[in-house]
Amino acid sequence: MAKKLYVGNLSFGTTEDGLKQIFEQHGEVTSVKIITDSMSGKSRGFGFVEMENADAAIEALNNQQYDGRTLTVNVAREKSEGGSRSGGGGFRGGRGGDRGGHGGSRGGDRREQRW
Repeated sequence: MAKKLYVGNLSFGTTEDGLKQIFEQHGEVTSVKIITDSMSGKSRGFGFVEMENADAAIEALNNQQYDGRTLTVNVAREKSEGGSRSGGGGFRGGRGGDRGGHGGSRGGDRREQRW
């Protein structure tokens, strides 16, 4: 059964074909995907390789030099539900810059507080 591997610390010039070639030396590669920035299209420095003999590839390639960088290779974790980028309306957790309006003296009503 094929396992999905996380490959980190990739050079920004690393290609999917190049990555496939080094992993094919350790087993049959099912797929290769280098993650890119959605705006610029440039590599984000990590990717995923799906392959049959994953344990041998981890053993052989983790902490090895490739394209001038020391690779990090391990079994990929499943994407967690409700990731850090989902929901909430984006910036500032969807509150739109609201600072609450309580506390601190900013002028205005200066009545003495009643207990």
